[in-house]
Amino acid sequence: VATPAAPTVEKVDPPSWWTGSTINPVRLLIQGHNLTGCRAEARGAGLRVVIPQTAHTGHEGQTGLRTSANGDYLFLDVTIDPQAAPGPRSIRITTPGGVTDAQFTIVAPLPRIGRFQGFSPDDFIYELMPDRFSDGDPSNDDPSQSPGMFDRSKPRYYHGGDFQGIINHLSYLKDLGATALWMTPIYANVNHLNERERYDGQAITDYHGYGAVDFYGVEEHFGDLTKLRELVDDAHRLGLTVIQDEVANHTGPYHPWVQDPPTPTWYHGTEAVHPEETWQTWTLIDPHAPPELRRATLDGWFLNILPDLNQDDPEVERYLIQNTLWWIGIAGFDAVREDTLPYVPRRFWHDWMGAIKGEFPRVNVVGEVYDGDPAMTSFFQGGRPRFDGLDSRVDTVFDFPLLYPIRRAFAEGKPLREAATMLAHDYLYPNPGLLVTFIGNHDMPRFMNEPGASLAGLELALTFIMTTRGVPMLYSGDEIAMPGAGDPDNRRDFPGGWPGDPHDAFEAAGRTPDQESALEHLRQIAHLRGELEPLRRGKLVDLAVGDQTYAYARITSGASVVILINNATTDVVFELDSGPVHLAEGTTLTDRLGSAAPLEVRGGKIRTTLPARSAGVYAKN
Repeated sequence: VATPAAPTVEKVDPPSWWTGSTINPVRLLIQGHNLTGCRAEARGAGLRVVIPQTAHTGHEGQTGLRTSANGDYLFLDVTIDPQAAPGPRSIRITTPGGVTDAQFTIVAPLPRIGRFQGFSPDDFIYELMPDRFSDGDPSNDDPSQSPGMFDRSKPRYYHGGDFQGIINHLSYLKDLGATALWMTPIYANVNHLNERERYDGQAITDYHGYGAVDFYGVEEHFGDLTKLRELVDDAHRLGLTVIQDEVANHTGPYHPWVQDPPTPTWYHGTEAVHPEETWQTWTLIDPHAPPELRRATLDGWFLNILPDLNQDDPEVERYLIQNTLWWIGIAGFDAVREDTLPYVPRRFWHDWMGAIKGEFPRVNVVGEVYDGDPAMTSFFQGGRPRFDGLDSRVDTVFDFPLLYPIRRAFAEGKPLREAATMLAHDYLYPNPGLLVTFIGNHDMPRFMNEPGASLAGLELALTFIMTTRGVPMLYSGDEIAMPGAGDPDNRRDFPGGWPGDPHDAFEAAGRTPDQESALEHLRQIAHLRGELEPLRRGKLVDLAVGDQTYAYARITSGASVVILINNATTDVVFELDSGPVHLAEGTTLTDRLGSAAPLEVRGGKIRTTLPARSAGVYAKN
C-alpha cells in the first residue's frame, strides 16, 4: 500500500482579518496539495475552526471539512474572538499523510476616524495609473521575481511608477484642488510577459493592473502592502480620500485558478471551452430578454482571454465579498471604483453592497458602465428596484452619457445644446447628483486628441464639469493638456515623474505656456468650487440654452452662483430672467474667474456680453 503524500499549504486567502468584524466566521480558501480528508485545528488563543455551511461540490473529510476534488483547496471557516489579541496564529492541518500548518494573522481594526469616508459632491477626484505617474523608488523597477518587464521605451511594458512616486506628489494633488485619489488596480499581476494578449505580434505586461493573478497580493513593481498603507495614511493626513479600483468580473489569464479552479463552477467554462463575450449589454436592461439571451454578456470571457468569474457559485461570491472588505479594512480605503459593472449579475452587487455597508457604512462605490445611453447607465445606479425586482444598491456610476456631448461640443465644436439635453435625462437616475462627471479616462483617447481640440476648448470643458451637478473627476495629465491617441498612447508617463525627465510638469518652471495655462485654469476653478458651496451642493437650474451657449445656476437656500458658457467663435449677448436665481433687483455678481465684467440685476433681467469661447462663474463678493 502506497504511503499517502504529506499535505502542503502554499497560500491562505485571506491571510488576515480583524477583530470585531461583521464577517465572523471568516471563510478561508487554503491552497496547497493533498488536503483531502484533513482535520483542522486552530492554534493560538482567540481563533476557532468551525464547519462551513455553504454547500458546494467537493470532498469531505471525517470532520466535514470541504476540499476540492483533487485535494488542492480546503474551504475552512474560522471565528475570531472579539477580544483576541492581535498577532500570528496557525491552523494545524492533519491528514493520513502527515501534518502541516497554515498561517493566519489576527489584526486590530484600523481606527475609523479619518478612514472609510466615501466621496460626495464635495469632492474632486484625480485618477492616475501608478505605473505612469512617478517613479519614486527605482529599486522596484525591475524586481527579481519578475525581471525583464521594465522598459520605458515600450508603451505596454512597466515604466517604473510606484507608490513612493505618488507619495512624493500628494502635495501636488492637494494644491491642484483634488480631494480624492483614484488609482487603477494595485493587484499582483503575472511575473512574466503576457503572451495571451499581443499587439503587433508583441507580448505585453499587465502594468495596468487589470490582469490579477493574486487578489490578495500587491504588484511588486509598485511596492508592498506596507508602502500602500503609508500612501493611504499620507493622503488622509492631507485631507485626500483614496478610492480603490477593484475587479470582480474576471481574473487575469495566468491566474492559478484557470488551470486548477477551487470548484468546478469557479469560472464560466474553462480555458479550452467557454463563452466569448458578445458585449450585448442592452439585453441586461431589456425586460423581455430571457436568461439565455443575456448569458453570453454575463458569462463571456473578455477578448476571449480574460477568465470570467462565476458569482453564482456561492464560494466565489463569498471570496469576492471578503476580498473587497479585506482591502478596505486593511489599507484604509475610503471608496471603491468597480470595473466592468454590468457584466456581473445584479444579485451579486446587491449582496456585495450589503456587506460593504454593513461593515463600512460610509464607504461608497462608483461603477463603470461604459455606455453613452442614459437609460443604460441609470439602470445600474442603485436606489430603486428595477424590472427584475432587484436594487443593486450600487451608489453611483460614471456619467459616460454626458462625457460624449462634452467632448463633441468643446473639442469638435458641435452644439453645446447636446450637453443640456443630456442633463434633461437626469430623471432616469435615482441620484444624479452623485454621478461622476469627467472629460476622459485611461480607456479612451485624450481630450486633446479629439478633432478640433484646443486649449480654449479644454478649459471650457473643465469649467463645465467643475460647475455642473455631480462629482468631477480628472484623468492625470489632462490638467496639462496632455495629448494621446488610443491605448497605450493615452497612458504616457507624466513628465517630471522620472529622474532625468527633460521637463517637470509638477513644477511651474517645467511647464510649457499651454500646460501652465490649462493647469492654472483647473486649479482656479477647482479651488473656486471648494469655496462656493452652491457649485458642490446647489440645485442645478437651467436659465438659457442655445446652440453654442449655456446659462445655468447652482442654487442653495443661502446662495446662488450663475455660470455662463459661450462655446461659439463670436461674442454672444446673454439676457436672462433673474427670477429663477432668486436675486433681488440691484444685486451685483462678480465673475470669480476674473475675466468677464460684473453682472447686475436690472428690471428683473441679467444682461451681459461674453467673448468667444469663454465662460464666467458669477457670485456675490
